[in-house]
Amino acid sequence: MALLVLATASLHAQQFLAPSFTYSGKKIAYLTMMDGTEKQVYVKSIDRKKGLIEEIKIEDEAGKKSKLKPEQIKHMYLPQSGWDKMSKGLDKAFDVQKWEDESLDPNKFAEGYVYFEQAEVQVKKQKMTMLMQLLNPAFCNKIKVYHDPYASESASVGIGGMTLAGGDDKSYYVSVRNKTAFKLMKKNYDEEYSKVFGLCTPMKNKFEKVKWSDFNEHVYEHGLSCE
Repeated sequence: MALLVLATASLHAQQFLAPSFTYSGKKIAYLTMMDGTEKQVYVKSIDRKKGLIEEIKIEDEAGKKSKLKPEQIKHMYLPQSGWDKMSKGLDKAFDVQKWEDESLDPNKFAEGYVYFEQAEVQVKKQKMTMLMQLLNPAFCNKIKVYHDPYASESASVGIGGMTLAGGDDKSYYVSVRNKTAFKLMKKNYDEEYSKVFGLCTPMKNKFEKVKWSDFNEHVYEHGLSCE
């Protein structure tokens, strides 16, 4: 059993989290505001425009309702809706991972939370600051991968909030060493590969071909092997 848990953890250590779009209004959400204030609230609804968060309606434990704009929030953990018993078998996989970013809480991910943070993003010719969903919290010390709210997806099988098979997004937003995130697309991956990973001999030795389906493994290996 111990070997199975370790094997599961090893697999998940290299996986991106599946993007989440619906959230529970019955479980506490944890918000940190730009001024450092922390809020524990219930998220009643999220208004979006073209995939981007425009407004979040919240309710505190006393029942007081209010609205927040995304620019007011530094980062937040939101509880996914429909989090069921299927996810419980993955809890230990989160516990045994060595998380690279100590500011992130692996226990919240194991409990079914997703994480958004303010990030500077290049959208065409304009730089924008937006709340972006982080997909690789366990291995994001050098490269952060965010869900592209405009991305089209193929069918996928999601278990416990993790993408286990199929469903590769056709694009992500990628921040290399905390620089402005840019859109990385499947169709341009060969050309953009060196922009993301630079010259790294261990990477070249391990991966003979550049394949979009290995992008998550590329990010994971880069964090382990490259300066």
